[in-house]
Amino acid sequence: MTSDRSQALEKIKNEVWDLKESPLYQERVNNKTLPVIGEGSYQARLMFVGEAPGRNEAKTGRPFCGSAGKILDDLLSSVGIKREEVYITNIVKDRPPSNRDPLPEEIAIYGPFLDRQIDIIKPLVIVTLGRFSMSYIMEKQDLQDSLQPISELHGQVLEGRSNSPVKVAVMYHPAAAIYNPKIKKVLQDDFQILSSLIK
Repeated sequence: MTSDRSQALEKIKNEVWDLKESPLYQERVNNKTLPVIGEGSYQARLMFVGEAPGRNEAKTGRPFCGSAGKILDDLLSSVGIKREEVYITNIVKDRPPSNRDPLPEEIAIYGPFLDRQIDIIKPLVIVTLGRFSMSYIMEKQDLQDSLQPISELHGQVLEGRSNSPVKVAVMYHPAAAIYNPKIKKVLQDDFQILSSLIK
């Protein structure tokens, strides 16, 4: 089972590396950066989905390895979850220039890779980090009618209604806490629900 998952995820990695039709491919080549596919346990019950890699991530090929990653690590440890037990990825696998928000066409081209990662790993809970991830996953889980601003939905858990439903836990993006201590406190409170979801 693990080797099947490894092979399927390796296939995604190779396809993203060669994704010349992506509007971000040339940017990656020009800047000599790396795509960021995802990392963690292939049997993860919790899957964290951000929006797109930042500068540190594109340098190393690892998701959430900069300041926002440090906050995510602290949040995980505050609820007794080890980073290596979860799977962490983004919708968009290449860094948008200057860390701008991902564009709809970028989400459209990379989204199917995320869909396949979810199908392969089969998490019990997808934790959305930020509004792009929230909107994307909620639409995929047939929850469009529940979509509201993240300021209303954060900290809530919704039951997915797709063909392969999962729980969706909505969270602010950890980067929002870098400059706003209030958001960090909200994230700490919201993260408390995760330990009960996977018990």
